[in-house]
Amino acid sequence: MIQNAVDAIRAVAGARPSVGLILGSGLGGLADVLEDASFVEYASIPGFPVSTAPGHAGRFVLGRLAGHGVVCMQGRFHFYEGHPMSHIAAPVRVMKALGVETLLVTNACGGVNLDFQVGDLMVIDDHINFMGANPLTGPNDAGFGPRFCDMTYAYTPALRRLADEVAAAQGVALRHGVYLGYMGPSYETPAEIRAFRVLGADAVGMSTVPEVIVASHCGLPVLAISLVTNMAAGVLEKKLDENEVIETAATRAKVLERLVTGIVERL
Repeated sequence: MIQNAVDAIRAVAGARPSVGLILGSGLGGLADVLEDASFVEYASIPGFPVSTAPGHAGRFVLGRLAGHGVVCMQGRFHFYEGHPMSHIAAPVRVMKALGVETLLVTNACGGVNLDFQVGDLMVIDDHINFMGANPLTGPNDAGFGPRFCDMTYAYTPALRRLADEVAAAQGVALRHGVYLGYMGPSYETPAEIRAFRVLGADAVGMSTVPEVIVASHCGLPVLAISLVTNMAAGVLEKKLDENEVIETAATRAKVLERLVTGIVERL
């Protein structure tokens, strides 16, 4: 499956990308502004999974951004869609096989930290895996990485510092915190959110963790940025709604896109 994707991408885009981008719910607009863009639909790749989540286009987009060759995953895969963890891992390994040297990940998340507000951007410093599964389970492919991979610096400190520098130059306020990965698709209960806060989580979401684990296994430096599209269950006296996630992402997407572009320019 991975080789099929690599072959399909190389057939339409000969240039080797150095940066990989995984774009979260409602945040896929960055792929639409790439120069000299080429597109590969997931559905056109034999054996490759297809994204079904709202706000996910479901394709690879290749082109140039801020002078760098990039490959964007415009629409990711989630455990709650029924994909096995091996499928969620595949796109990161495809990017690694294409020659990507740095991975930037974005997501929409719920705010657990009571000091956070809807619309905040948070650099992920670390994560807690509450998905009940790990994408490295099963036989290990030593061609990608070791059987037991270290996660101490999964979120690359130098890239986090770079994000702070670019954000300061752009006048963008950046939070930092711990992201807790939750399987979904139901939102968390208020009691779970209280428990997650005790555990040290600042934000919660249904993605990113598997991709970062696989990137760490591959030896890829990672920067991940979350957009707080809603406060988590029980923080505010209202029900959670997926439409709120998409709407908030749309209002803040340009700020995040400008930040990511500035970071890519500095790589």
